Amino acid sequence: MRHVIVLGAGVVGVATAWYLRQKGFDVTVIERRPLPASETSYANGGQISVSHAEPWAQPGAPLKILPWLLRADAPLLFRPHWDTAQWAWCLQFLHECLPHRSARNTAANVALGLYSRSSLIELSGQLGLEYARAMRGILQICSTASGLKSAAHAVRLMQANGCEVRMVGPEEARAIEPALRHSQISILGGTWAEQDFSGDAKLFTRGLTQAARQAGVIFRLGAEIDRLETDQTHVTGVWLRDEEGGYERLAADDYVVSLGPQSRGLMLPLGINLPIYPAKGYSITLPIEDESRAAQASITDEAQKIVFSRLGGYVRAAGTAELAGYDKHLNPVRVAAILARCMQYFPGVGDPAKARAWTGLRPATPANVPLIGRSRLGNLHLNTGHGTLGWTHACGSARALAELMAGEKPPIPFPFLR
Repeated sequence: MRHVIVLGAGVVGVATAWYLRQKGFDVTVIERRPLPASETSYANGGQISVSHAEPWAQPGAPLKILPWLLRADAPLLFRPHWDTAQWAWCLQFLHECLPHRSARNTAANVALGLYSRSSLIELSGQLGLEYARAMRGILQICSTASGLKSAAHAVRLMQANGCEVRMVGPEEARAIEPALRHSQISILGGTWAEQDFSGDAKLFTRGLTQAARQAGVIFRLGAEIDRLETDQTHVTGVWLRDEEGGYERLAADDYVVSLGPQSRGLMLPLGINLPIYPAKGYSITLPIEDESRAAQASITDEAQKIVFSRLGGYVRAAGTAELAGYDKHLNPVRVAAILARCMQYFPGVGDPAKARAWTGLRPATPANVPLIGRSRLGNLHLNTGHGTLGWTHACGSARALAELMAGEKPPIPFPFLR
């Protein structure tokens, strides 16, 4: 039986381990944190959002982004560094804004998203996982005429690629989500994706970890990955480093890199330069004190690129992207902007002073399309670079990679690596 080492225990890594085990592989997961889902998957926006598959890189993006560059609370903030990786990523991002490339990337994301959403629903039913899932759709709110126009274009694109989403007017939006009747935001209309939903990625990942353990997956938590060892054509081992400075070597038949934004650094010494750069995101989690003012559906604010999800007794508000290297400093200006927008949408839902803030790094590719499949080293596989869609794409990308590694062909039109 082939042995696979999966590097990383975020939602993508743990899902990969699960599906590989279901295909008959022996699986070991290595994670530097003491618990799974302690980094990028810890407190994300919570949306399973196939309907938001349009990449950041699209024809109108450069002109839209320019006015944001000098705003500390902008949805996308660029902090230039003397970092060739950052500038190379930005140049590739501009290339991906070409119409034909943006259309191709959108189609790939929708195909993977539909496969992933159905896989997640199937897996949740199979294992009975509890993760504050709310199957109540995603409602995108447009508060400007330009936003409404952009949304209409996105809906046509999504529909052409098989995603069920449609335009709604302001009254229908409020009928879908009655809590919006208290909102201070001007609602001109929006989009409604009834098949999308929300849930807590951290709870899902930790629940799936327990199921994977029971199925025979071995987890090595609190183990720092030092480097991969190769013979030029294959990986021959992975070296781990402990807190005392000692080293340990583990070997397997195959290796999967699912280390989020850390994936690029591990691969560079092997001569593999992944087009991944960290995009820092923020979230706040607010205890609900007035149920009548808490949304049941998940809400997306088109203007500020902020999402609101109901996670049990909490509202999770998340958004923004900051290209600032690997800095994880919690910027109070950006936290305050998310919290203020949350209270505009849902005034009185809870006490702002009780909100918990978090920041994490998303592994973003310029195309916003993840890297899934075999690298140029014969037994080294990738499942990383999911950007803002890691939770949405986790089960589908994991299932597809397991199918590829088992010699099967995944049933979706996606540009898998060869």
